[in-house]
Amino acid sequence: MEIIEEVNRKASKVLTKQNILFFSRSTQHAGTENVILQLIKILKPYAGNIIVCCSDGFRTDILKEIKVKFYKIPDIESKSPLVMFKVIKILSRIIKDEKITIIHTHHRMAAFYTRITGFDKKCCFINTSHNTFYNRKLLTRYSYRNCNLVSCGEMVKKNLEDIFKIHNITVIHNAVMPFNNSITKDKLLSGLKKNGYILIGNIGRLSEQKGFEYFIEAVPFVLDRCKEARFLIIGCGENENKLKKLVADKGLSGYIHFMGYRSDIQNLMKQMDFIVLSSLWEGLPLTPIEAFSVGKTVVATSVDGTVEIVEDGKNGFLAEPRNPGQLAKKIIYLITHKEKRIKMEEAALKCYNEEFSFRVFSNRYLKFYINAIQKQEKDNI
Repeated sequence: MEIIEEVNRKASKVLTKQNILFFSRSTQHAGTENVILQLIKILKPYAGNIIVCCSDGFRTDILKEIKVKFYKIPDIESKSPLVMFKVIKILSRIIKDEKITIIHTHHRMAAFYTRITGFDKKCCFINTSHNTFYNRKLLTRYSYRNCNLVSCGEMVKKNLEDIFKIHNITVIHNAVMPFNNSITKDKLLSGLKKNGYILIGNIGRLSEQKGFEYFIEAVPFVLDRCKEARFLIIGCGENENKLKKLVADKGLSGYIHFMGYRSDIQNLMKQMDFIVLSSLWEGLPLTPIEAFSVGKTVVATSVDGTVEIVEDGKNGFLAEPRNPGQLAKKIIYLITHKEKRIKMEEAALKCYNEEFSFRVFSNRYLKFYINAIQKQEKDNI
């Protein structure tokens, strides 16, 4: 507690005159938006001003409510010279008008624009890497030069080191806010529970990355052994119609329920028995952390940063990606071994409190910001 109080005192002193710009592409990836909103919550009590700019998708209603200004910019992934010129012009105006002293990017191209405009030398330059990738090696090395780098997990850090030969990276795990334990009952879930069903949820964007088709293909194997199982898919995305057709074609419409996009994920998870994450790749996914925060265990695919969260057989189970049979086997085990599931739930909640809580996340980022600012001030002497 004394260490946290000391960090808060330093933050009050160091951050008070800083104006921070959070710069990303778009927030189709809800995890990035969540991290930015968390950082705003952490830094707003200390910083002079906070600004957000991205292409689209940000929940501007939240920003308006907390009095954070938002700027919409063209898509920074566009290769059009006209679009690039517009981005540079808008970014330069934002930094000048808002007297920005810290630029915190959350996308590789956002870092690139910070570099080519020269603001990496004028401002304290921070980037958080949220995912693993393997292309654009020269662009990536250029973009992250002169940058205080954060990775959301060890696998993301290893990816930057091994593929791009980038070093001096600080790992700060993603986190989620604690659940207030005030449950708002969902009509569908309550009805299924009343009829004695075991509820298994899979939450995420309905895209290729999340591997929902393998989750759906696992369902018949589970139902052969556990007819009391029911499955919930929560999210929206470009593959929604394709996935609904797959469910219908397999005759599973009475067993798999699509719930659409929901903002009350922890509330829904609390009303389920356990969660599945069937992803094909991840940086450091929020879904298992959200599940852990409400004391639920998970069956997850053993990809990238997921293995940093889920310890196989301890706080959850791991299965091979693209392997419906193995996924089903782990799901069946959790359904049929309730005592083991309860032990895993206890371990999951302990893991959240010790490594992935908002308190831990906040303390680590404040220390990182303080060190980055002090380094910038020292370099400018």
